Amino acid sequence: MSTGGGSRSNFAMNDSLDDDDIDEGPGFTKTELQGKCIFITGGSGFVGKALTEKLLRSVPDVTIILLIRPKRGKAAQERLEEILNDKVFERVRMEKGESVFSQVSAVEGNIEDVEMLGMNPSKYSEICAKVQIVIHSAATLDFAVPLRDAMTTNLIGTKNVLKFGQQCPKLVALVHVSSAYVNSNLNAAEERLYEVPADSNWLIELCSRSTDDQLEEMLPKILNTHLNTYTFTKALAEHEVNNSVIQRKSKAVIIRPSMITCAWKEPVPGWTISKNGPSGFLMGASKGVVRRLPVNKNLIYDYVPIDIVVNMILVSAAMISGNKITTEEEEVPIFHCTSSVSNPFRWTTVEKKINLYLHKEPLKSAVWYPYLKLVPTLRHFSFSALIIHMIPAYFLDLFLKMTGAKPRLVRLHTNVNKSLKLLEPFIFTEWHFHNDKAIGLSERLDAADKKEFPIDFRTLDWPNYFSTMVTGVRRYLNNEEPSTLKAAIFKDNILYSLNLCLQFSLILVMWAVTTLFFSDSWFNVVLPLLGYALFCML
Repeated sequence: MSTGGGSRSNFAMNDSLDDDDIDEGPGFTKTELQGKCIFITGGSGFVGKALTEKLLRSVPDVTIILLIRPKRGKAAQERLEEILNDKVFERVRMEKGESVFSQVSAVEGNIEDVEMLGMNPSKYSEICAKVQIVIHSAATLDFAVPLRDAMTTNLIGTKNVLKFGQQCPKLVALVHVSSAYVNSNLNAAEERLYEVPADSNWLIELCSRSTDDQLEEMLPKILNTHLNTYTFTKALAEHEVNNSVIQRKSKAVIIRPSMITCAWKEPVPGWTISKNGPSGFLMGASKGVVRRLPVNKNLIYDYVPIDIVVNMILVSAAMISGNKITTEEEEVPIFHCTSSVSNPFRWTTVEKKINLYLHKEPLKSAVWYPYLKLVPTLRHFSFSALIIHMIPAYFLDLFLKMTGAKPRLVRLHTNVNKSLKLLEPFIFTEWHFHNDKAIGLSERLDAADKKEFPIDFRTLDWPNYFSTMVTGVRRYLNNEEPSTLKAAIFKDNILYSLNLCLQFSLILVMWAVTTLFFSDSWFNVVLPLLGYALFCML
């Protein structure tokens, strides 16, 4: 198997893209994508929805086909209707009207299906004849998923999509959405392929003849230095894309985003549907039920806004389609969509501001007064969470049960604790994902593209962005409209008073206990205050 492992991934930007030639009128990306038929996998996900919205809003006469699998008894068409009802489409619906959605269609299928992606033969032939660009963003993102499942979706699914692309006679570009963490076994990674972690055919054959228990037993040896089945299988998928390029079967490009977070500017600042990363913690923190966040505030964390990722995908698709990117040394072009080197973020930047943001736009549905504190280790978090999260959760769940409501807080915190154990290597490790090629690509864009499809976010101000994130989490994850803000602020003030009463009550209880056991009046004053101070440090 040809891998290209260890060699540098090189690409050249053709000099024919001249700013002076296309400063007037629409930019190169819009012009190149206009009228194209674009096939998207993962259309119901975070990236897929944002891609569809951006194409409808910014690219004229585009045709979008979403590959959607049936789920929970809902057919592809029904799921498409649900997708298009997402709040992300509010802006394009207002600007373009309802008729714009006639440009989007759904086809029922599954990337895991080797035979024609699960489509019927006539539909498959019809779509193959039309598709000009393929954007493959479907993947399993579960770090705990068994190897067999991760391989089926991330590796075999990619092979199937590549095969589909090779059977599209009009295909001019294939964009594979990977992850910067495919090289998480390295502390620093460049925009190139590294040594293939295993032979794909060997892994597929091994999974076919092994039981789940056998695979679980062999997993540490199979993964070697990779952190989990996700990064391992996504790394293998990249080499499948590269092989397709080497064999001249595909005009492809790989985009490697890091942790994808809420929208910076488009379509609406703060928009998100993802509960991964900081948005998920802010969702719980704004309700007052998540009060501790395990991070090393001095480490660099790599976050990238969803609108930057979408623009990078579309710009690279246009560049490949228009032959503005050519490969050298027969290796697929790779672009990092990352911030750790070009605009690094540390939690120290927002540590003193995050609670101000939470109280500037509080929730009407808050359970308690929000207060989020950063703790430096998972062990510290576990002990603190036992006191701050779990014990109150048991009492609140008991209260909910007594009032006829469904208890859920204990289960919530139990799931959070389980997830954090899987995420520990990602939370407490600093990576440097070099993005020189991505910056170079941005600098080559014409003025119109830099305005409509910006991919350079070195000017992003992290404190302002996190303030926007809190706003987005409030509306899009906690589903509270701006009209509820006045009532939410009133409730936040009440919860603040109740929180002060609770703190004072704790000091009184500590004072009563020490008075009961100790006669020294000085000791009776100091010990409760010291106990309360230690409690606040948890």
